[in-house]
Amino acid sequence: MELFETREKTDRALLVCVDTGDFDAESSLAELFELTESAGAEPVASISQKLERYETATCVGSGKLTEIKEYCEAEEIDLIIFDCELTPTQIRNIEAETDVRVIDRTTLILDIFSQRAISKEGKLQVELAQLKYLMPRLTGKGIALSRLGGGIGTRGPGETKLETDKRHIRRRMETLKEQLRDVENHRNELRRRREKNSVITVAIVGYTNAGKSTLMNYLTDAGVLAENKLFATLDPTSRSLKLPSGVTVMLIDTVGFVRRLPHHLVEAFKSTLEEAAKADIILNVCDISSEEASLHLKVTEDLLKELGCGETPIISVLNKCDLVETEVEEIRINSSVKISARTGEGVENLLTAIEENLPVRVKRLKLLIPFANASLVAEIRKTGTLLSEEYTAEGLEVEAIIDEKFWHKVRDYVIE
Repeated sequence: MELFETREKTDRALLVCVDTGDFDAESSLAELFELTESAGAEPVASISQKLERYETATCVGSGKLTEIKEYCEAEEIDLIIFDCELTPTQIRNIEAETDVRVIDRTTLILDIFSQRAISKEGKLQVELAQLKYLMPRLTGKGIALSRLGGGIGTRGPGETKLETDKRHIRRRMETLKEQLRDVENHRNELRRRREKNSVITVAIVGYTNAGKSTLMNYLTDAGVLAENKLFATLDPTSRSLKLPSGVTVMLIDTVGFVRRLPHHLVEAFKSTLEEAAKADIILNVCDISSEEASLHLKVTEDLLKELGCGETPIISVLNKCDLVETEVEEIRINSSVKISARTGEGVENLLTAIEENLPVRVKRLKLLIPFANASLVAEIRKTGTLLSEEYTAEGLEVEAIIDEKFWHKVRDYVIE
């Protein structure tokens, strides 16, 4: 089921914000501009109104709605985008008054997601989120769409068009959930295999458009789409990364976050976000050139707490430092590194920070292995990382990085 049309013509969009004091309206509106551009529309202008609460029928006041209508007629506006979630009644009333198509913030984000999804899982998650959003917004057209008949053989309870639509959507949602469970089981199996093989995972998370994919590409040549757009990357990408010490980790790029991300979107992408929740180390990337860098870090950290990442080491990666002329102030934090994923500045410090936060199960040791047990060196090459090897009179002196599962075999030969 296609819920959003693809149009070749670029829509001219008017953005509307109602400031009730519940959030920073100016920052949210600036983000809506970026979201609109990412969706492929042209944000022409914005109109704001301060209200204590949204108007039940039209979200904005009647005078402001008249102003919106006149502006749309004068500037040939194709689309009105509200920076809040609208009810079906509000959308219908605003469209009737302005004669312009109306969508809300959630619909816009869903449209971007539907454009960006590439993998099977991503497409399934997007469609499920769209259907969850559409379900309560289905409105009947009255008796005109009723399937009740008036002749012989047509009497009975019947079924309205609205009920039919809802039944089809419920059935499709169950099918999608079942398919997603299969995909999730496969993902969990891969995760269990990584854990069994003691693969260390490092998840790249952060606000959308912070440079996560650029960092991923710089470190691993992953070839991930990296554009100056919100939600350029939707599907998670995994690549191996060898650290300077010789330890190999699995680097995972994840979907970006935004403030006021609709709850059912978080739910739909929970299995994807669990890649971050199950990681050994988390890189929280933010755009340090943004005036709201601290807020972006907090939005991400709050969502990570919701996912249960409280005990996981989190490194705050202050990206795009090459765009900041003055010295970047220390924003905080438990552990932070300034880098430029575009130029490579500071990346060595980032790799060092990752090594310092490696889980305890990885040990770097110097060993003196007797010649009689020289086969252990071959095992180290296979299961760990052999950094150096030297023949001495007493045996083989090696420096290696090993997993804790291999510890019992070599602990008697540890020098330091």
